[in-house]
Formats: sequence, C-alpha cells, structure tokens
Amino acid sequence: MTNNTLMQEDLRYIFHPCSQMKDHETLPLIPIKQAKGSYIEDYEGNRYLDCISSWWVNLFGHTNAYINAKISEQLETLEHVIFAGFTHKPAIDLSRRLVALTPEPLQKVFFADNGSSAIEIALKMSFQYFKNQGESRPLFVSLENSYHGETMGALAVSDTGLYKEIYTDILITTVQAASPALVSEDEAIESMRRVLQKHQGKVASVVIEPLVQCAGSMMMYNASYITRLRALCDAFGVFLIADEVAVGFGRTGTMFAVEQAGISPDFLCLSKGITGGYMPLSVVLFSNEIYNAFYCDYHEGKSFLDSHSYTGNTLACAAANAVLDIFENENIIETNRTRIALMREQTQKFRTLKNVKEVRQRGMICAIELQGYTAEERIGLHVFQEALAKGVYLRPLGHVIYFMPPYCFTPQELHTMIAVTYEIVDALCKR
Repeated sequence: MTNNTLMQEDLRYIFHPCSQMKDHETLPLIPIKQAKGSYIEDYEGNRYLDCISSWWVNLFGHTNAYINAKISEQLETLEHVIFAGFTHKPAIDLSRRLVALTPEPLQKVFFADNGSSAIEIALKMSFQYFKNQGESRPLFVSLENSYHGETMGALAVSDTGLYKEIYTDILITTVQAASPALVSEDEAIESMRRVLQKHQGKVASVVIEPLVQCAGSMMMYNASYITRLRALCDAFGVFLIADEVAVGFGRTGTMFAVEQAGISPDFLCLSKGITGGYMPLSVVLFSNEIYNAFYCDYHEGKSFLDSHSYTGNTLACAAANAVLDIFENENIIETNRTRIALMREQTQKFRTLKNVKEVRQRGMICAIELQGYTAEERIGLHVFQEALAKGVYLRPLGHVIYFMPPYCFTPQELHTMIAVTYEIVDALCKR
C-alpha cells in the first residue's frame, strides 16, 4: 500500500474538515499508518514530528502504553451503555476527580462527546436556568475574535468571519464585546460593561476562551481580565462560561486556565485533551445551585433535555481517568515548566527577524506571527509544506505559526521543532 494509492481512494469518498478539497489537486493528502510518542508515520516510512498534538488533543504521545492498557482493560468488561437510567464506575470516578480538580463551587458534571456540544449545553442550560425562574434572557455575549465551535449555537457565539457569515440568517442572536487580546484590558472591560448595561436583563451568559483565543490566531491576554470579568458578570447577574476545550489540562501552564485568575466560572467546558487524544468526550461542570434549578417533578417541565448517543462513553471515561492518572503520577504541571522555559528561550531568536511581528507564549502554547504577506500568498501553506519536507508537522493559522506540542516532547524534539521553523522563516525573510 502506498501513500498515493490511499490518497486517491480517500479523494474518491471523503470530504475533509476545514479543507478546500480543490487544494488537493496539488497538495497531497498524507495517509498515516502508525504513530508512536511524538511522531506520526506514513505508509512510505516518512516520520513527522507532531508539533500541534494532532489538533490540540494528544497530551502524552501517540499509542501511549498506559492509556492503551487502561482502555484495553475496560474493553474486556463494558464498552458502552446508555447513560440515561444507567451509570458506570469510569464515569463516576472521572466526575469525582474533575470536581476535586476544578474550583469550587463546580460540583456537577454533564457529559457530551465534543467541544462544540459542551458549549451548546452550557448555552442551553444558562438560558433555561432563567426560563425556569420565569425570565426570558435570549442573548449571549462573547468576545470579538472568539471561536467556540461549529455547531449552530457554538458558531453563533463565535466571531470567525467566513466560518460564520454564511449562516448569519439562521443563527441565534448574540452580541460581541471587545477582546482583551486585541485592545487594552481597560477598554475590553469597559466594552463588556456597555454591552451588559445596554442589554441588562436580557443576557443569559458571557462566554470566553480563557487566556488564549486559539483559533483566533492564538491571540493572548492576561488573567486579570478574567478576574475583572467575573466581578462584572456578578454585578449584572449573568453567568460566565469558560470554554477551556482547547486550553484546559495544562496547556496554559496550570491545570485549568481560570486558576490563574483566581476565579470560578459558572460553567466550565472541557474536551480535547481530556482523553489524551484517544476518544471523543466532553464535559460541562457547574454548581449545585444551577443543578437545582432543573430538579423538579416531571410534570413541572423544568428538566434539562439534552442527550447524545455516546454520552458518558465507558471507553472514553477510562481514557480520561488514565490521563488524570498520568497528571498525578508524573507531576506533569511541574515537569512542563522546563519545557515551557525551553520554548520561551529558544523562540526569542525569532524576534530579530524582520518578517516576524510578534512572538507570544502562554504555557505550552507559543505563536510566531509573521508580517508583510498578503492573504493570497498563503504563507502559512508554504511554511506547512516546507516543514513537512523536513519531517516537522505544523499547521499555521494563516500567517501565524504556532507550537502546541504534546507533553512527551523531549528537549531535543523541542529544539528540532523550533530550529526547523526558524530556518524556514529566516529563509522567507531573505528571499
């Protein structure tokens, strides 16, 4: 079996996500045969250093022996069971552990199977909470440059240009406030204040990506904004939803990004790294107060009716418990500090290049923003192809190159990732 044979078979049948399929007339798809640790390998034996954790999900390396063993162990007893009217120990264990890890008063867990669904649940639950109290609050507030997913509700609270614009006519109404990643913190807080004042009594919740707007070109902001936003939400009586689908589980240097702000959101949405890249799973954590708003006799009609066929999947919960084991047993948050410092030290040299506008980093997320290129040049595609030819897999966001490696990266692998990227960007600067 060759790469080309499989590519042609793929193109015969498959429409890939976030892709213009016409590109693949000239841009080869790469069939991956196997993976181990930090590397993925195609059918012709070419190995690629996975510098973006396979779309930000893989925390501890591909085919991790410990996670493999825990999934295999679970597979022998129960693979899945309906989660309405039934339960199982992996879900109970995972819920207990997540409640213990997250800030009070997050005490209840609702399961789904992807990040967009987690956002949908938080939006629906925040709206219905007020509806159950006799209030109609049809508006949600999010930040400019935000991304929360691509199902209809999640897309509505995003600010993603072409992703969203085509569907504007059929999306729920949302309001955007200024992002602290794009304007000063004071301006952003004042913008949010004006929005909440203008729509007072109509807003159910504010939703943010704490610290890093990942799909929004990896733009970053300070934790102090979140602290101030929490106070603002309290003052106006609206819920705060923290979308940590991408930034949770150690990505920003702490287990959860909101820890750095010293606050608790009303809803905490988690996915991606929760299973170490193995299985689809997401959760929404919230308080007993919110939970109690839906607790009633059936005829009262206040139940929260949201379901997914694979909710609380047993194998996914087993993988997630294995991930938490690794965090605990290997002291990952502490050991990642060395990787974070190494990335910061080795990326400083990009600042000397004329085609680099900014280097920014938050924990295990680092972005190199290029300047002087038009959208038509598709400079990110050029960087992707050049890096791939050197055995390094990057997926730039337009003119922003970013690193989001798994936590198993060795110092040498971090050096290779950064050195190859620097060589490419330096060559672009000189041409």
